[in-house]
Amino acid sequence: MNRRSDLARTPVLASLVAALLSAALSGGLLGGVTGLFQRDGMPFGRAAAAERVCADYAFASEREACVRMASSRPPRRAGPGREASSRFAS
Repeated sequence: MNRRSDLARTPVLASLVAALLSAALSGGLLGGVTGLFQRDGMPFGRAAAAERVCADYAFASEREACVRMASSRPPRRAGPGREASSRFAS
């Protein structure tokens, strides 16, 4: 009784090509989305600082307007006559 099982085998080369193609596609999508966020989005540190500055407003509409205004200003940089810690001041 020498029976051989004939189970379906997936071709190894096809599986390897599919895995490489899916890895390349997911990497491209991740890189594209990351690039869009970096180009169009606000840096998280600036958003967090704006939220901290505007935390005292009671109404959500006032807080949102304050956050928009606070985050639209360019960040302060340390320069001649300024201390390095003054860039975190509002």
